Amino acid sequence: MKLGFIGLGNMASAMIGGILKEGIVAPQDITGSAKTEKTAEKKAAEFGMETCTDNRRVAEQADVLVLAVKPQFFPEVIAEIRDVLREGTLVVSVAAGKSIKYIEEQFGVYESERRIKLVRCMPNTPALVLAGCTGFCINDQVNKEEKDLAEKLFSSFGKAIEVPERLMDTVGSVSGSSPAFVFMFIEALADGAVAEGMPRGQALEFAAQAVYGSAKLVLESGLHPEELKDMVCSPGGTTIQGVRTLEKGGMRGNVMDAVIACVEKTRKL
Repeated sequence: MKLGFIGLGNMASAMIGGILKEGIVAPQDITGSAKTEKTAEKKAAEFGMETCTDNRRVAEQADVLVLAVKPQFFPEVIAEIRDVLREGTLVVSVAAGKSIKYIEEQFGVYESERRIKLVRCMPNTPALVLAGCTGFCINDQVNKEEKDLAEKLFSSFGKAIEVPERLMDTVGSVSGSSPAFVFMFIEALADGAVAEGMPRGQALEFAAQAVYGSAKLVLESGLHPEELKDMVCSPGGTTIQGVRTLEKGGMRGNVMDAVIACVEKTRKL
C-alpha cells in the first residue's frame, strides 16, 4: 500500500509518526509533499520517507491520499491533482468545515460520472503524542474493507470513532479545539499554585498530571464525571468550596458557550 500526504504540518506529522510506530506501512511506502524544500527535507530526515514539493507526484502514486492542508487551500490543491488521481484511491480529508459534498464538488463528481472514495476525519493535536481522538465519516463509495483501513490508520495515533457527518463540526470543537481550553485550564491551575508560592515548573507538573490522571479515570472507570467529582468533594471540605467558586464564575456555561462558538465558526469555513 502506498500512502501519500499532501501537506506535512503538525497534524500530518502526528499521523505519519503513529502509522510508522504501529508498522502499518514502511517509510519507503510513504510519500509526502510540502510547500517548501526546507520542510520537505526536514520530514524526509525525520521519517525516512520520500518527500517533494510536487502535489501531483504524490497524488498519482497514492493508494491512500491524505489531504492535510488548511481548508482555504482545498480548491487550489484539488484542482491541481484531480486529473492525476487514480480510480480507486482512498482520499482522506483532514479539513475542518469542509463537507463530503463540498469535497466531491471540488473533484468534479457532480459534473461527470466520476466517483471518489472519500473519508472525512478530524484528528486533534494530542495525536502528536499518540493520544489523539479522531472522529471520521465516509461517503457512499467507501466499502467496509476501506473503512476498516481508515480506522486502523487513525487508531495508530489514538482513539478513532465513526460518527454521522452531521456531527463532524461538533467533533472538531469538542475534540479538535478543546485541547486549547484544557491547556488554559492547566495554566490557570498552575498560576493559582504559583500565587501560593509553588515554583512554576513544579506547579505545571502537578496541574498537568492531575488533568491527565482525571481524564484517564473518566475513560477507564466507566463512571460519569459527576460521580467522580462527588468522590472528591467531601462534605464541608476544601474541594467543594473550589467547585462553588467555579460555579459562581459560570465555568460550565462558559465552556459550553466556547464549544458552541467553535461549531458556529466551523460552519462558516
